[in-house]
Amino acid sequence: MKIVLMSMPDVAPLVLHEAAIHMPNLGIASVGANIDDGHSVFLIDLIRKRRGVRKYLTRTLPKLAPDLVGLSAMSWQYDTCTRIIRLVKELAPNARIMVGGYHATLMYEEIAASPGADLIDFLVRGEGEEPARRLVNALEGRDRLSDIPSLSYKENGGFVHNPQGELADLSKLKLPIRDKRRLTWGYHIMNSRIEVMETSRGCTRNCNFCSIRHMYGRHFRAFPIERVLADLDDIYYKRKTRWVFVSDDNLVLDPDRVIALCDAIIARGYKGLNFVIQADCVSMSRNAAMIEKMARAGMRSVFLGIENVSAENLKAANKGNIVEASKRAVALCHKHGIMVVGGLVLGFPEDDEADLVENLRFLKNLQVDSIYCQILTPYPRTGIRKILTDAGLVTNADDYRWYNGMWANVRTRSLDRDRLQYLVWYHRQNVLGWWAPSARVQRGGKLWTAIWRFGFKQAAQYFLDRKLRKIGWKGWYEEDMARLRGINRFDDLDEPV
Repeated sequence: MKIVLMSMPDVAPLVLHEAAIHMPNLGIASVGANIDDGHSVFLIDLIRKRRGVRKYLTRTLPKLAPDLVGLSAMSWQYDTCTRIIRLVKELAPNARIMVGGYHATLMYEEIAASPGADLIDFLVRGEGEEPARRLVNALEGRDRLSDIPSLSYKENGGFVHNPQGELADLSKLKLPIRDKRRLTWGYHIMNSRIEVMETSRGCTRNCNFCSIRHMYGRHFRAFPIERVLADLDDIYYKRKTRWVFVSDDNLVLDPDRVIALCDAIIARGYKGLNFVIQADCVSMSRNAAMIEKMARAGMRSVFLGIENVSAENLKAANKGNIVEASKRAVALCHKHGIMVVGGLVLGFPEDDEADLVENLRFLKNLQVDSIYCQILTPYPRTGIRKILTDAGLVTNADDYRWYNGMWANVRTRSLDRDRLQYLVWYHRQNVLGWWAPSARVQRGGKLWTAIWRFGFKQAAQYFLDRKLRKIGWKGWYEEDMARLRGINRFDDLDEPV
């Protein structure tokens, strides 16, 4: 069989400009790698074709003539996903359609009952490697659809949802596809090449704004260290890439394992290898020896979920009071030269304008190197969604296009949705101001940080001052929101073939 697996072109530029970071989709790379031998598998990361999705697919799909097209989508990407499926139906009319990823996992019953259900033949729920592998075999008569756990399939005009399967044995998964079967290239972080890998799956934390447990349950599973090193060898030696984003939801849940992993990486002797990771503040704050090893192993940047400074808001999110842990975690990272991206969530039920300012000032005073600032989003199937819905605070219940953290889909008890959206934007400009790259960041990116500090930033400030004199803050806000609303429009998808 010929199989094409696609990721969506939609992006959410919460840290940097939408063109600054383009990473390959690890999900489709892993699913494709674990399909049995004897099939032709191709990967298309549409993030690399954002400026001409229709043109690229119109040129590519008829040549491939796929028998099965699989698409992976988050909830906020699902509208684009359905539009791409319609295009695929025109370009490859004989292809069966498979949809997986978070939205298919969380909302499979709603998808099956929606008007667009007729576009889709199969839904893969949760981890996709095993159900996708068996689905391909079933389409060739070597397995039965009804026997494949975590698969939804069509029967008598409607969907049948098989029971959920067990979690995958990570030791048996093959390395992700990174060779010529990947048809799109040019993945980057600023001006450096980047690849994506994972060393574990899942998280045992209880944050009620997160939907990860619907993918993996409340479990944490680690890949064998030997497998992680083989993955790194592939990235380092075969792909000649020196930046790696580790997609683990929370790398540091088992500090002893992290130390063992770092020792193995150090012993490998990679030169110039840099990791970007995600971690929780509590684990980081309690494990100074682990952080020292992480720095030695090349972990250059860490996303820390600081979330909020309000004890009331942290309680609402099912998180403990992590303010002091955040301070210590940031200090330890900086002591060992690790750049910190601080994650902040604004728009909790009790937030007013003063609370928004307090949180942003805290993050600035914490001296994190970059900010990942989201507005609280009632993601499907999360605990916080039910709390907000019951309180009448959800203002957009089902248009998931705006569920990417950038947009206000809720109100607070004192701020309506539009006011919340504006104040988060306004105070981010005024409290945080222009980004000032730290010495750590400058050492890691001398060229682009110098261009930013002495070139682009100066010019941007000049033109911004002129703009503010002419149209004021509200005018600039409306311009910025209009630009952001257009980022994921892809008008060419609506053109006739």
